[in-house]
Amino acid sequence: MADHKVFTLAQVAQHKSNKDCWFVISGRVLNVTKFLEEHPGGEEVLLESAGKDATKAFEDIGHSKAAHNLLLKYQVGVLQGCVLNEKDATDASLKEPKKEMSAFVIKDERSPKYTAFLEFFVPLLVAGSYFSYRYLTRADQIIY
Repeated sequence: MADHKVFTLAQVAQHKSNKDCWFVISGRVLNVTKFLEEHPGGEEVLLESAGKDATKAFEDIGHSKAAHNLLLKYQVGVLQGCVLNEKDATDASLKEPKKEMSAFVIKDERSPKYTAFLEFFVPLLVAGSYFSYRYLTRADQIIY
């Protein structure tokens, strides 16, 4: 925490425009001015919380782990009186993100091989029968 500058909430409150946007999340003072245009929810969402403690709003949305890592990228200091966990203080944004594990589904149900044949040809047989019946009954109705 010695390498972070300490700010008061009054100092953070002075930075609440779209050209200078700061807020506090979990005791971290963030300068998100450069992130305004990149934010998936739009810059208006960030500007609503500018100059304030936005911890509750940030946690209520349910941000991803990548979003939590961005907090470290935009951190300019800490809020006066807040103590940060040393575990959180490690710069996770510099670490390479973990790749997601691929998955596949194993079918438990064992169906016979001819199922695909039946699923295709039975409706075709029914449709063919219907049209044959319509054609044959239509021929009987023709008056000579």
